Amino acid sequence: MKRIFLLLAFAGTFAAANAQTKIGLKGGLNVADWGGDDADNVDAKIGFHVGGFANFKVGNKFSVQPELTFSTQGGKVDAPGDDAKIRFNYINIPVMLKYEIAPGLNAQVGPQFGFAVTRKTKQGDVTVDRNDDFKGFDLGVGLGASYEFPSSPFGIDARYVFGLSRLDDNGDAKIFNRVFQLGVTYALWSGK
Repeated sequence: MKRIFLLLAFAGTFAAANAQTKIGLKGGLNVADWGGDDADNVDAKIGFHVGGFANFKVGNKFSVQPELTFSTQGGKVDAPGDDAKIRFNYINIPVMLKYEIAPGLNAQVGPQFGFAVTRKTKQGDVTVDRNDDFKGFDLGVGLGASYEFPSSPFGIDARYVFGLSRLDDNGDAKIFNRVFQLGVTYALWSGK
């Protein structure tokens, strides 16, 4: 794991030194649930993501965009009485490879490294800490598109993240994070 982060840091430093760079903020809506054979009864719940990004142009049409975001994820389960809510919060580090399809319009794909901040369930007034039952690390892959408005610092971003890591701590249950994100980006700085 340390090697992956060192490689990403080196790639980011190299890209920053040799490419057009853009730094900004992003945030928006999450529609999160769990997928997999053992997650049939989990429905989607609404949440949010907020954070920042750095975009490094590495070719005529390509750029690399590492991000750091706080993301509310999980789902809800229909239960007698009150629904049970799964409230998992993550610090996510996606590293997206972006390809410019047309001016301003980009397709994107890349890995996402998620670190759980909290893992809780809530039913009625009862909240249960689930840190011992579920893993603290989540590996996923994001696939999406973005559009940057001409002559404006604003853009829109849509992405679906498929979790690849089984969430339960024992690895017995086939339960994975699934998150659709729709958000707004704002470029704070653009250089070179």
